Amino acid sequence: MQKYDNISLVLIFFDIESSNRILEQERNNLGSSIIEHFRSYSWLKRILLVIAVCTFLSSSFLFLTPPGTFIREYLAKTVITTQHRDWAWIFVGAQRRDQMVLEMQNLTEVNSVEKQDLQAVQFNTNRSIESLVKVEDISGQFWKGKKMYVYDPRTIRVVVPAKQGEGERITSMVQRTGAVAGVNGGGFNDPDGLGNGFAPIGAIMSGGEILYTDQEGSIPQHIVGFTKEGTLIIGKYTIDDLLKLGVTDAVSFYPRVIANGKPLITSGDGGWGRAPRTAVGQKADGTVIFIVIDGRQTQSVGATLKEVQDMFLADGVINAGFLDGGASSEMVYNDELITKPSSRYGERRLPSAFLVFDHPDEVKVKNVWAGLTNIDPGGAYDHPDFLKEQAEIKAKPPKATPKPTATPTPSQKPESSNDPVKNGGTTQNPSESDNGSGKPSSTGKPQTSPTTTPTSTPTPTPPASSATPTPTPGTGGGTTGSGGSSTGASATPKPSATPTPSSNSTQGQQGSSNGANGATPSQPVTSSPPVK
Repeated sequence: MQKYDNISLVLIFFDIESSNRILEQERNNLGSSIIEHFRSYSWLKRILLVIAVCTFLSSSFLFLTPPGTFIREYLAKTVITTQHRDWAWIFVGAQRRDQMVLEMQNLTEVNSVEKQDLQAVQFNTNRSIESLVKVEDISGQFWKGKKMYVYDPRTIRVVVPAKQGEGERITSMVQRTGAVAGVNGGGFNDPDGLGNGFAPIGAIMSGGEILYTDQEGSIPQHIVGFTKEGTLIIGKYTIDDLLKLGVTDAVSFYPRVIANGKPLITSGDGGWGRAPRTAVGQKADGTVIFIVIDGRQTQSVGATLKEVQDMFLADGVINAGFLDGGASSEMVYNDELITKPSSRYGERRLPSAFLVFDHPDEVKVKNVWAGLTNIDPGGAYDHPDFLKEQAEIKAKPPKATPKPTATPTPSQKPESSNDPVKNGGTTQNPSESDNGSGKPSSTGKPQTSPTTTPTSTPTPTPPASSATPTPTPGTGGGTTGSGGSSTGASATPKPSATPTPSSNSTQGQQGSSNGANGATPSQPVTSSPPVK
């Protein structure tokens, strides 16, 4: 009986082995047939098949795995702080996009509440005037930039454009005023990312005077400024608060990242992705540090909010926050632009800048908004570089398609017919071909006479006292011209010649942003983060 059992086991073993060999052979045959079938495809079919497979695999990874979800949300945060914020739905959907915008806004509001300890800064008065400014190169894994130390904060002043109707480039401001150095300041209304830089958002103070505000004195705004003693003030303050604290120079922007020595970003990267950044911080000895990060370029993608915060912490900074960023981020030193703005037109026209002077008391800043009730923010219809670019495109002659000609054989005589078909020609008139020129995006203003077309928005009315404005992501940054979604009302002009923002600044508030600097300040709590 045992003998028969052993034989059965042997037979079963051989049967299994035989089955395995058959299956292996069938698999090989199937693989070979698939390969042969694939080889029979045309090159177009092969490419489409590879694309389909890659799309399936990448989609499965992005939508069905935790790492994929993290990547999608990271990309969405980066898009939110640009001028194309609405497109973030592609990565996370419209509902999640709106939720992320609200989360960013709420975090900014929470971080702006804590009041500063003004006694925490003990100024070092033993420094010589020769050690006024020092500039260093800085870099990270994905970015490059500049860091500027200003050892006497009392030498820092806010400067605004020299003439009405148009912002001014930082290099021009530095050369015009004789400043040693400068960085971009607050946000502004930036239609299509092509604004003229003359419609600020929030408040601007210089030399103790309020040059501009779009909110009543009792409504808190995001502020970055300096007291007459040189203490850096960052957070939400009313105009009345600023005057009581002795603030002399200030602009509006956010977010705040260090308060009284405590880092405010304690988890994650800050939530605004990577972008060009401009930020300012102050050490306990009074030294001010400006950081400008290049971004949206192959050699420098941009920095996260936490990366900038950590750099400040490593330098012993006790209070820090961001200025406008995105395409507005730049630093000028010794009359030279030393960073690389992400705007395709180079330096942008801006409404404000922090400049450093050897003799700040001699600097006089004119209020170019005094007496204005409507301010045109500009746009594609009057942007000189954009219009020049469009004119060059239109001026390019169309590419003429060469007409094929029949080559007669020795035994043939060329036909003398005028028929273009018989002559191998074409009936199309080359002059009728498309120039490929694009029209600038509409802003409701005719391109032929933009200066004579009035703005379409009515004169702003005073905001309700319950409104609490907060900056919107900048366009400068950045921010995206389509930056803010808030509808903050502007303040009524005061007898002290405090200008009221144009009706345009009460609209979509497309502020100039910075990604973290992509925000446009002074907008209601419902507004989205800064973009540029």
